[in-house]
Amino acid sequence: MPFRLGLIVNPYAGLGGSVALKGSDGVAEEAMALGAIPKAHLRMVEALKVLLPYKDQIEIYTASGDMGENIAHELGFNIKMVYQAPNRPEAKDTQESVKILNQTIIDLLLFAGGDGTARDVFKVVREDLPVLGVPAGVKIHSGVYGITPKASGLVVKMLLEGELVSLMHADVMDIDEAAFRGGVVKAKRFGEMLVPAEPRYIQAVKMGGKEVDELVLSDIAADVIESMEDELYVMGSGSTVAAVMESLGLDNTLLGVDLILNEAIVESDLTAQRLLELTEGKPTKLVITLIGGQGHIFGRGNQQLSPDLIRRIGKENIIILATKSKLKALEGRPLIVDSGDPNLDSELSGYYQVITGYHDSVMYQVATPEELEK
Repeated sequence: MPFRLGLIVNPYAGLGGSVALKGSDGVAEEAMALGAIPKAHLRMVEALKVLLPYKDQIEIYTASGDMGENIAHELGFNIKMVYQAPNRPEAKDTQESVKILNQTIIDLLLFAGGDGTARDVFKVVREDLPVLGVPAGVKIHSGVYGITPKASGLVVKMLLEGELVSLMHADVMDIDEAAFRGGVVKAKRFGEMLVPAEPRYIQAVKMGGKEVDELVLSDIAADVIESMEDELYVMGSGSTVAAVMESLGLDNTLLGVDLILNEAIVESDLTAQRLLELTEGKPTKLVITLIGGQGHIFGRGNQQLSPDLIRRIGKENIIILATKSKLKALEGRPLIVDSGDPNLDSELSGYYQVITGYHDSVMYQVATPEELEK
């Protein structure tokens, strides 16, 4: 399964800097009249060059022309164009592109711009879609950017190589450029977006940097319970899921599958057929963890989770839990789906957010057995 990368370039980002306009918001025409040369695409090229050795593993979803299509094509990437941009794109074109990418199955949105571009992305991007900025603007106060364009590319490279990449919420900041040009700095926080970062093994760290499993499992359980809604939850087998049940004060079938609703047990130790009966026509989420030493999430010890059930629940409603130490033990190997239905396995492959602590998660790849053999 290829890595699906959303790509957006604000071609006018940074224009005002070289001509002393202290920003580009609303002054692109003036900046170019003063001789400014667009360079945002060169910044994105720096990031993408890091990924050239992996271009056969990447599909880029982007907007036409200078908003991404041109540079991706020049570098030889496989492109799927999702938005037809005008010759002189504006902020609304960034937002329209992101709206379409929200509806497309992408693993990460990579965008080039400055704080104004980050604000445009923030206004419309899905809360659960990881984004990463390539710094190309005059102002870079937001925490959603790599420290350099190459650094942004290296983070994506880490994902492609199967390294643990944590996810965190980072602030979207901007200043009032009109006031700034008058010598007054007025910074404002507009919100936050989910961004990948280098692995941070700092949660509950003791004894030589190793996670204390009991504390980590408690943190994972707290995160899951906090996000539970008024719908059914299929609780898969394994000790990590058992920690969630224990925190809820519920009896757990360690080697089986239970069903809960509103923090109460509906039925325990269910068969595949019974799960289908109880979830028919009802919104349902599936909570699972790694089974066995090979990283399987389906196909080892949880055959009650039939292809029909998984397909009914949907990829977007699968919640994967794991400690970082357990993921690290895989040494970069992907998690495996082996449901017995090759077509479903292919549909389920890709990158997932794996909950690894309280408000702490990492991006991790899920693959089919066939993909592992390539």
